[in-house]
Amino acid sequence: MSANEKDDGEITYFSYLRLGELLDLQTPRSSPEHPDELLFIVVHQASELWFKLILHELDGLRGLLQEHDTLGAVGAVRRLNALVGIVTGQLSALETLPPQRFAQFRGFLGTSSGSQSFQFRAIEARSGLRDAHFIQALSEHGPIPPLVQEALDTPPLQTLFNELLAAQKVTVEEIYSSDRQRPLQMLAEGLLEYEQGFGMWRFLHVQLVERIIGPGTGGTGGTLGAKYLQKTISQRFFPDLWAV
Repeated sequence: MSANEKDDGEITYFSYLRLGELLDLQTPRSSPEHPDELLFIVVHQASELWFKLILHELDGLRGLLQEHDTLGAVGAVRRLNALVGIVTGQLSALETLPPQRFAQFRGFLGTSSGSQSFQFRAIEARSGLRDAHFIQALSEHGPIPPLVQEALDTPPLQTLFNELLAAQKVTVEEIYSSDRQRPLQMLAEGLLEYEQGFGMWRFLHVQLVERIIGPGTGGTGGTLGAKYLQKTISQRFFPDLWAV
């Protein structure tokens, strides 16, 4: 038993967070171990944890929209935007990794690639991506993962927002023309901020990949890499809101 856990079964910070297991999950593959590989692993593992939370919060937002709880949805979107900001901010740590140093351990990554992140794909799908380019990118790695397929089988956020407006007998244009629709306006602005934040993550990620790997190159393992992200920058989750 670890010195950080008590034998009387008391819950501690260490045991509650299962830090023994968590901190054993960073296992660099380079040999001898490259000093920058741990940074690469930690940033990506942390991103996947944040993706898990974003998916959880997206489910909560969907439920609030379906219940027509406008103020609750405003709070949910505010939290989502904070989480997207954290994921985006983490990229600054990878920006400290020079291309030549990444090249020294890139070969140890094998066929692994960020495009294989099924949680990120599920976030895109739940948010509203449904176009042919997105489906093509999914097919790169074989059958669509169940989590992503489940997201594809549910209505996108834009549809749920439109249903909320219809239930309140309000048009998108009327949201911005009357102070009486302030809660809906706050929700609409929050959704646009979510899309902008997501787009900023994509943009900065493209720049990071091109700087470290090179412009026009595929991702690790021969995947679409930055080319895919470049094409998704202009895609909209909420085209109706942008059109107002």
